[in-house]
Amino acid sequence: MKHLKNDKLREKIAILPDTPGVYTYYDAEGKVIYVGKAKNLKRRVSSYFNRTHDNLRTNLLVRNIADMSYIVVPTEQDALNLENSMIKEYKPKYNVLLKDDKSYPWIVVTNELYPRVFLTRTHIKDGSKYYGPYTNTAVARTVLELINRLYPVRTCRLPITPEYLRAGKGRLCLQYHIKRCKGCCTGLISPEEYGTYIAAIKQILRGDTQELLDYLRGEMERLSMELRFEEAQLLKESYKLIEQYRSKSVIVSQTIGDIDVFGIDDDGADVYVNYMHVRRGAVVRSATLRYKRRLDESQAQMMAYAMTEIAASLGVVFDEVVVPLVPEVDMPDVSFTIPQRGDKAKLLEVSTRNARQVKIDDLKHQERLNPETRVERTLRRMQADFRLSELPHHIECFDNSNIQGTNPVASCVVFRDAKPCKRDYRHFNIKTVEGPDDFASMKEVLTRRYTRLVQEGQGLPQLIVVDGGKGQLSSAVEALDEMGLRGVIAVVGIAKRLEEIYFPGDSVPLYIDKNSESLRVVQHLRDEAHRFGITHHRNRRSKGQLISELDDIKGIGEKTSTALLQHFKSVKRIREASPADLAAVVGQAKAAILTEYFKHKNKDNETM
Repeated sequence: MKHLKNDKLREKIAILPDTPGVYTYYDAEGKVIYVGKAKNLKRRVSSYFNRTHDNLRTNLLVRNIADMSYIVVPTEQDALNLENSMIKEYKPKYNVLLKDDKSYPWIVVTNELYPRVFLTRTHIKDGSKYYGPYTNTAVARTVLELINRLYPVRTCRLPITPEYLRAGKGRLCLQYHIKRCKGCCTGLISPEEYGTYIAAIKQILRGDTQELLDYLRGEMERLSMELRFEEAQLLKESYKLIEQYRSKSVIVSQTIGDIDVFGIDDDGADVYVNYMHVRRGAVVRSATLRYKRRLDESQAQMMAYAMTEIAASLGVVFDEVVVPLVPEVDMPDVSFTIPQRGDKAKLLEVSTRNARQVKIDDLKHQERLNPETRVERTLRRMQADFRLSELPHHIECFDNSNIQGTNPVASCVVFRDAKPCKRDYRHFNIKTVEGPDDFASMKEVLTRRYTRLVQEGQGLPQLIVVDGGKGQLSSAVEALDEMGLRGVIAVVGIAKRLEEIYFPGDSVPLYIDKNSESLRVVQHLRDEAHRFGITHHRNRRSKGQLISELDDIKGIGEKTSTALLQHFKSVKRIREASPADLAAVVGQAKAAILTEYFKHKNKDNETM
């Protein structure tokens, strides 16, 4: 961003997320001068400032940008819809405005005895149901075409009412004869039976398009079987459009009027409250407030603070407010809605996501100023989650590896400040345990590891993580008890299947939030221990298998075996080598011994 001299703006751009969204540029007076959409906010916004543009108007825009804000959304289509709504709201100087002010098209299911289904840009409040909007008209037309293939809905504009049917004015048209209509105009199909088609169509338009996709897939397979590849290709294109349609917009809704939405993200010490104002079903304003807890304030109290601040600073008069919980505030003229599903729930989800994104941006900013901030935060989170008396700067994780009881080994990986310290990794060959006994192996390895650390006066970890459930954890606790380290080092077990964390003496496991930094560190520990142990076990097992066959040959010693393996890399290649190739490595005499041995072995295998 060599052309950007505004340090505050540079910092904002540096921590932008790599997600879809809408960005807004402001001039020095705080006026909106440009609104844009982005598939990747960071990449798109950065592109304005890292070069001189060919377009003079774009260079003028960049020169006048004093500040920016953004809203993250789930999909690129949401960004397109939101951009359209905000341009109409603010009419920014540098945006191209639609002269005819047309909005995106919708698919309407009319409120009639026999409903019609068609594309429209006009919204009439007559009880009809509108679905969309569709930023890609081709997608909408494809959906309509395929719905008409699946269900015989009428396309005529006749005002079919009970009176119309009793008067017998209807006449069967071509659509009936080609089986595209069931004869609604003459009452050949009842409103109840016709209503089953409409119910299925509404389900598809709400986004449940699986039936439609299954139909298309079946038709593609049938046409391919009949070698009608061009027709199958056309259906394939329709299939792709429907898949694209499945991620329909949630930002604009004609069913929602003017409402306010508050989402909240809480990490314990800091609380982020996002506010979105929705006008005529579209988000037109967004702001996020940051609060630091001083006492033990509840989320309901924090929400009340935010609503009071928004009302005072932006002059907002609340009517209907969508919230995740009812705020602790006395507003008798305000109705609070806690949605469970539908467009309001999706708007609340978008607001919550924006609150979370601001929190992430703040953390990134802190990390840029002080790289140790993230490590400190992660360690404090682990200290709380794992009930530790001190920060776990030093963590060790153990894993056992054996296949059918052969070559049992164990691995120990070491993390310092939540990062791998590979120079401290250790392998252990199990010495005292007979057979595949993971519990006894775990006890042996921990005993050997910490007896040595104590004898050498090396630092002990604050936390031990055992890869396994209650059995392995019990063995680890027993080993620590016998060494007198039970109160010195904390130990937990992580079960493989459900990421359950077990504590000594507690039969009920702890389920850590999947997004928790604590769980990510422990999973990384476990995966590293598993990888490190498996690699050592594989090397040890293969080495034993390679050398054991050569050791059986009389006259071939360890040095000769090593030389052969270093040159040929495997016993298979040694077996397949010519006498001359063998002699070039170990001499004529030993080459003859090897050739004779493998010749006899091959004969024995053939007679078996």
